Amino acid sequence: MKKQTVDIITMGCSKNLVDSEHLLRQLEALGYEAYHNPEETHGGIAVVNTCGFIGDAKEESINMILELCQLKEEGRLSRVYVMGCLSERYFEELGEEIPQVDKFYGKFNWPDLLRDLGERYDEDIALERVLTTPPHYAYVKISEGCDRKCAYCAIPIITGHHISRPIDEILDEVRSLVARGVREFQIIAQELTYYGVDRYGRQRLPELIDRMAGIPGVEWIRLHYAYPARFPMDLLPVMRRHPNVCRYLDIALQHISDSVLSRMRRHTTKAETYELIRQLREQVPGIAIRTTLMVGFPGETDEEFAELVDFVRTVRFDRMGAFAYSEEEGTYAAEHYTDDVPAEVKQQRLDTLMELQAGISAELGEAKVGQTLRTVIDRVEGNFYVGRTEFDSPEVDGEVLIPMNGTPLTVGRFYPVTIQSADEYDLYGTVAQESAS
Repeated sequence: MKKQTVDIITMGCSKNLVDSEHLLRQLEALGYEAYHNPEETHGGIAVVNTCGFIGDAKEESINMILELCQLKEEGRLSRVYVMGCLSERYFEELGEEIPQVDKFYGKFNWPDLLRDLGERYDEDIALERVLTTPPHYAYVKISEGCDRKCAYCAIPIITGHHISRPIDEILDEVRSLVARGVREFQIIAQELTYYGVDRYGRQRLPELIDRMAGIPGVEWIRLHYAYPARFPMDLLPVMRRHPNVCRYLDIALQHISDSVLSRMRRHTTKAETYELIRQLREQVPGIAIRTTLMVGFPGETDEEFAELVDFVRTVRFDRMGAFAYSEEEGTYAAEHYTDDVPAEVKQQRLDTLMELQAGISAELGEAKVGQTLRTVIDRVEGNFYVGRTEFDSPEVDGEVLIPMNGTPLTVGRFYPVTIQSADEYDLYGTVAQESAS
């Protein structure tokens, strides 16, 4: 009997995406016709991999669940299953509020879904996955959970304690991905710098990246989601020594005011943050720093926000995102602070910060005009090849647009591209020579 189709819809971050890719591989091995983020459902089973990080993300996940349940009621889907972070956190509540869902699963027990389909979870392929990214890059998740317990964050409540994967297992995964044609690796975790502490008794991210960089075929390694407190400084010589470790670091700083940092329970200070940035730039010349900042944390005064604005103006981040504080039940902030910054003030502060960053980004982009940068081609869009430099992560950063008026370029290959112009976030260039790698 032909098996039903399965549509998997992934909400939220790249860590969720990796989980969906593992599920896709299991379904593929069982003979299901499985699709990821299809434009239209295929009339069989739908699985939503939810996000539960902040209010907007939760709302988006719930709306998607309700939309799929409506399709089920109309007879356009047979079953709806829900997994992921939102389901992990609000398992009972969701079951009561949305009974149309056939079954809810948490973030880690999704293999039970296969058993509920009458199938067996195959441990022999547990490390394999179907890549949903372009075939030349992949996300590699090195740990689960988080032990940091920042005041505002519900992630530790959802995912539990930090659990590092074994080094050799990660390296074997990278080798297997290289054999499949992957050349660029986005290294992800809820908190990268803690890697190894739980399993080995010390931070081992520098060693992991050092060994990964030595694997033949690894062209780029990019680091996401670092934490500033107790940052492993011995990572910086590794970044400097290996040309295939991108001069790029995604490190969420959240704020700069000492009083706000203290209330956030970030375990760092204004002076330490400035010193860390100085060290990053001194030890890894040309490094692109991506950060995330928060406005409207409980008690944030005009003066504290002014400190944050001055921080952004002074440091001039290469990449920056920001969001307004969202009270999350069960967190230290929700239980000990009043969410007292009005919504309109939060929005004003967010707009101010992002407007400032837009100007900085435009100036930094303009400074790259005339430079020749190694660029990987991700896709063709309209009359342009669209690529990225080592300073650009997929999905979140700017891109390099190359007109399709010369020698044909190949998706997944690297080219020297001379930058001709720039706008707030994207660069425009031409291939400097025909050679590619």
